[in-house]
Amino acid sequence: MQTPSSPSLPRLLPQTLSDWLAHCERLHPQTIELGLTRVRAVAQRMGLALGCPVITVAGTNGKGSTCAMLEAVLLQAGYRTGVFTSPHLVHFEERCRIHGEIAKATDFVAHFAEVESSRGAKPVAGGAPEAEISLSYFEFTTLAILRLMQASQLDVAILEVGLGGRLDAVNIVDADCAIITSIDLDHMEFLGPDRERIGFEKAGILRAGRPAIVSDPVPPQSIIDHAAAMGADLWLMGRDYNFSGDKLQWGWAGRGRRFAGMAYPALRGANQLLNASGVLAALTALREQLPVTAQAVRNGMAMVELPGRFQIVPGQPTLVLDVAHNPHAVAALAQNLDAMGFYPSTHAVFGAMADKDLASMLARMDPLVDHWYFCDLPTPRAATAQALQTAWQQASPRWAQQAARVGAPTAQCHATPVLALEAAVAAADPADRIVVFGSFFTVGAILEHGIPRLHAQHLA
Repeated sequence: MQTPSSPSLPRLLPQTLSDWLAHCERLHPQTIELGLTRVRAVAQRMGLALGCPVITVAGTNGKGSTCAMLEAVLLQAGYRTGVFTSPHLVHFEERCRIHGEIAKATDFVAHFAEVESSRGAKPVAGGAPEAEISLSYFEFTTLAILRLMQASQLDVAILEVGLGGRLDAVNIVDADCAIITSIDLDHMEFLGPDRERIGFEKAGILRAGRPAIVSDPVPPQSIIDHAAAMGADLWLMGRDYNFSGDKLQWGWAGRGRRFAGMAYPALRGANQLLNASGVLAALTALREQLPVTAQAVRNGMAMVELPGRFQIVPGQPTLVLDVAHNPHAVAALAQNLDAMGFYPSTHAVFGAMADKDLASMLARMDPLVDHWYFCDLPTPRAATAQALQTAWQQASPRWAQQAARVGAPTAQCHATPVLALEAAVAAADPADRIVVFGSFFTVGAILEHGIPRLHAQHLA
């Protein structure tokens, strides 16, 4: 038995990524605690410095697509890229891509150990030791990924903000170029009650004298004012750059550069042109540091991939996967579904967090959906399937007016997204479509064992 006077035994560190992630989950009393003081202090102890140009991306929707397009074009231009994105769909390793490849689980372990060592109590000569620093799950994992990127000899780093911007852990890194995508109401308990306050939080990633690209066509005034106050080089859609297109091709122009006759981005959806335009503005702003040819732009935009963003999986029935999880993203999803053409019936698998604006999301999708399959999700934040069904009944005029009529919309509840999808496949005809949306958890569960190919068992 160890006595008070005996030397302390060395603490055994986790040896695998899964063990480290479990350690991070237990470490901090709050799941989310915004602020840079603690994470910056640990970064300084680590001597963290990426040593390459950095592009930071914030916004409500479109961040992941923007990062993927930047990565695809810069890879085609011959640069060694690093991308940090969150959350992940299936595996944690998805949060870090090095030179276009998802990092291996073993690649993370040494960097988690360095964060643990650096946050621990530190002896100081001639004085009291520096205190141990508690880090949230996101802060700890962000520092580990940034150190992995630092060790990877990158030409360019692309960082996606997790929540907000001003107080997000990613913001300890000074961006050489900042991109702010669409701004809408989400995470209001952390970021504020309206677009102006949320815009101010997102604008916290801007830096004086450096490009600040805003791809929201109607940005909050707070972003414009903050950029002016700090002297950022603001690029606004419609003023500093713009795009146009027809059914076959699109073009972009801005500040002395023009791209014409381009094929549409491989990522589907009308909203992707807004994201692609912001990407081209950023690459134009950085052309002295990261020159990119027109051919690299064409190839990158044509080859970009990102699971779960209006991802259409051919089959019988057709499967559509979309992580849309707030009213703005769901409105874009509905618009994109409208543009797909006629399907005899649309089946929707829906699982979502309880703190979202469920009524708005359900009301926007309800006119398109014939059969609902609500599902539980494996997180305490999620609404239950039964709660989702109740919210739909309250939000759906068709339910109230047609509940007793043959052909009225139907609803079921299921314990998991996979069971909900299986029920939808069993009920669907080959010519129908099934839409899975509402959360990264919902889509991730469907993709956990690969992309499903659906085969309905009967004809109408």
